[in-house]
Amino acid sequence: MNYQDTLEYLYNSAPMFQQVGAGAYKEGLENTRALDAHFRHPHEHFRSLHIAGTNGKGSCSHTLAAILQSAGYRVGLYTSPHLVDFRERIRVNGQPISEDYVIRFVEEERAFFEPLSPSFFELTTAMAFKYFADEKVDVAVVEVGLGGRLDCTNIIHPDLCIITNISLDHTQFLGHTLAQIAGEKAGIIKPGIPIVIGETTPETRPVFYQKAQEEGAPIHWAEEEGHENDYPGLSFELKGLYQEKNRRTLLTALPILKEIGYRLTENDIRQGFAHVVELTGLMGRWQKLQDSPTLICDTGHNTGGIAYIAQQLRAQPCHRLHIVLGMVNDKDIRGVLALLPHEADYYFTQASVKRALPADELARLGTEAGLKGEAFANVPAAVRAAQKRSLPEDFIFVGGSTFVVADLLSNRNALNLY
Repeated sequence: MNYQDTLEYLYNSAPMFQQVGAGAYKEGLENTRALDAHFRHPHEHFRSLHIAGTNGKGSCSHTLAAILQSAGYRVGLYTSPHLVDFRERIRVNGQPISEDYVIRFVEEERAFFEPLSPSFFELTTAMAFKYFADEKVDVAVVEVGLGGRLDCTNIIHPDLCIITNISLDHTQFLGHTLAQIAGEKAGIIKPGIPIVIGETTPETRPVFYQKAQEEGAPIHWAEEEGHENDYPGLSFELKGLYQEKNRRTLLTALPILKEIGYRLTENDIRQGFAHVVELTGLMGRWQKLQDSPTLICDTGHNTGGIAYIAQQLRAQPCHRLHIVLGMVNDKDIRGVLALLPHEADYYFTQASVKRALPADELARLGTEAGLKGEAFANVPAAVRAAQKRSLPEDFIFVGGSTFVVADLLSNRNALNLY
């Protein structure tokens, strides 16, 4: 098999959540433990940090990796979903896993894992941990896929756990209240392992506190401890308004890492914050792709993330605001639409995934919410229309779904984006 054949095999034999949604979700850790035993527990060969949360866990994971790389560590980074290429999910010092490794892993191991019928994420997690062990990383930054308690990354024994925040998302799996979702995320809290909580609500704070008490885990609240006094003028390359809370979460975590033996200088920390994208390959976080008119994309896709994006969009100094918007069908669509500015031209569209809400349906719901625009069959068509109708002093935003951003980035050359 070549690389494309291998990806088709992975996508078709182990359905990918980002494509099909609930049908790809498998509850429980039986397959994960079987794969882990087969590969001789690779996660035990490197240190790790474990990051969960509804929003912000990707940005925090990449920034932590950038800081550790700046300090000279060999760093594995496991995140999801990917935007353009599967290999984005598994990186060492910012470099994606090789195509050859992916091909060999499937060819050499399929006889073992096919009878298990693992999910795509179970298989990808096993591949990532084996790759990190083979590459002899010093530490891996591991982002939770979904939830925490039953997520297949939850077999690691990390030096530190972080839960960024809680909002209503993936409620069909995690629960319909903030407290229930917090309980699932709190499942990553381990006996005696420090835990940083980035943001709380009256419903979630007691859940985290109780779980930490049960596990004897020192708990740190970023809302109380995360200050920039030690790093005046700290430059953070990620510019989304929501990144302020991620910054505070990270500034709470860093002193803890130092206390448990990580060698991190002030320069390492400043370099990591200032060069996240260059060091890790992060994409899709308030990412600028065009000037005159400005075009920004962002992967925020639920009410918690969109609230900050909407606030930032309203603050843009521009002549006219154009919003290319697509969503998937298992989100709180009406909740998101209610947050968006009315003073904009909308280009309702759909990403090239099965979960995408049809553009016509989104346009209908948008009209009900007081948003004015029209429907386009795909993301490139919507973006081209926005570009054509924009003046140089206008502002174009593309988002609403991770997969809308993925389609945008996959077509950036055809759209003359940098």
